[in-house]
Amino acid sequence: MAEDKPDLAAASFGTTTAPEMISLGAKLRQHATFQPNAPAVSCGPASLTYAELHRRTNRLARGLQALGVKHGDLVTLGLPNGVGFVEACYAIWKLGATPQPVSFRLPKGELEAIVELARTPIVIADFKHEIDRPLVTVDDIAARSSDDRDLPDATAPISKAPTSGGSTGRPKLILAGQPGVTTKETPEIGGWRLTPNSIAVLPAPLYHNAGFGMMMSAISQGCHLVVMPRFDPEATLAEIEARKATWVYVVPTMMNRIWRLPDAVRERYDVSSLETLWHLAAPCPAFLKEAFIRWIGPDKVMELYAGTEAQAITVITGAEWLEHRGSVGRVMMGEMKAVGEDGRDLPPGEVGEIYMRRPEGAPPTYKYLGATAKAIEGGWESLGDIGWFDAEGYLYLADRRTDMILVGGSNVYPAEIEAALEEHPQVQSVAVIGLPDDDLGNIIHAIVQTKGTVSPEDLKAHLADRLVSYKQPRTYEFVDEPLRDDAGKVRRSALRDARLKTEEA
Repeated sequence: MAEDKPDLAAASFGTTTAPEMISLGAKLRQHATFQPNAPAVSCGPASLTYAELHRRTNRLARGLQALGVKHGDLVTLGLPNGVGFVEACYAIWKLGATPQPVSFRLPKGELEAIVELARTPIVIADFKHEIDRPLVTVDDIAARSSDDRDLPDATAPISKAPTSGGSTGRPKLILAGQPGVTTKETPEIGGWRLTPNSIAVLPAPLYHNAGFGMMMSAISQGCHLVVMPRFDPEATLAEIEARKATWVYVVPTMMNRIWRLPDAVRERYDVSSLETLWHLAAPCPAFLKEAFIRWIGPDKVMELYAGTEAQAITVITGAEWLEHRGSVGRVMMGEMKAVGEDGRDLPPGEVGEIYMRRPEGAPPTYKYLGATAKAIEGGWESLGDIGWFDAEGYLYLADRRTDMILVGGSNVYPAEIEAALEEHPQVQSVAVIGLPDDDLGNIIHAIVQTKGTVSPEDLKAHLADRLVSYKQPRTYEFVDEPLRDDAGKVRRSALRDARLKTEEA
């Protein structure tokens, strides 16, 4: 399943009419006017009401202006989960600029490549790297202004610009096709089944597209957003109970870690307040999915499949899944079809590559910086997933992207790791594959042909400043034979299959 999810911050699934839209900053001002004392965002003991968040982001927006941020800029943001992350985003939006989130653990090499693509005037983070852009914290920005009065309304032409490793071995930015707007009238139920009365617990990283989009949606709906500093299985259950949360987002790795808690620990917490549990970002094992459906409730467990590119989406409830075991749902927005290797549209039951197309007449949903979409005639685009549809239109994914590895819900592209490893002087060629793991879904395994003597420790040290930790191989294998053919191609799927067969033997 594609890891990153579409921008559904302002729309209900399947909505066809276009509601009146206002800027994200104007919507926050609206909430501050009509529910000033309602809690907006909390993280541990830190909490801001809607009035406080509005005033605070006015001040930070002026601080960003003083630092040179202007309308239309992409502003790289590398903060951990917390109130400050939300503050920084809304301050950026109030200037008509675009948050460009990255991991707060990003090494210098990846950060520099992203900054070059984004052309960001500043980087909001606590990195210790020496780069050619000013590195500032939220406190640094606040120190630039004490004026928290309203600013002139501004709309960002691009609502967000998340990153992806891409199949080229270099990062790419995915610029949202939607500007920084949301509905003027708050719908009773938003696209993520959020309501203005929701108490939404978000333990996932906000710099990932799914978490980021849900943060946008929660604040736009006027919810109480409870951000967790990091995921911890028992702490998540404790937060749900303490807050009487009605809504939570998790990835299958989180679900697995919650389910593997001792029964006495898991059952200690009352999660009956939950009305919706979303899981996205990675394939969910059938046993785990069924366990959560039985535990939380079939009408409460929701799954969505799509990409950050947001051409089309499928959605499935737990109740539907019990009738269509293994499906990721029916298409609720846009179009999807299975295509054979010969380019033929496939009938139900036949496995092919899944192509997507945005709704007829809709504007583009994204734009790449640093990559090119895989497309065929008619506006159809592929994320590389393989699957089939049944006669009722339910989609089943038979395999994941040939190159992509899903690690704990994060997209990891082999070419990016291979390119970094091949910078080592003792590496002749390398192929990176994913091997199954009960906890993370997959671990990264590097198969390396060397020129001389090199150890796993040497390669780990080589990658330490080049790749974020979750992209670094857990295991290494050294071989003598070339890993690529004369055309420079590597058959990663064959390499993976051979190792799986060896493990089974």
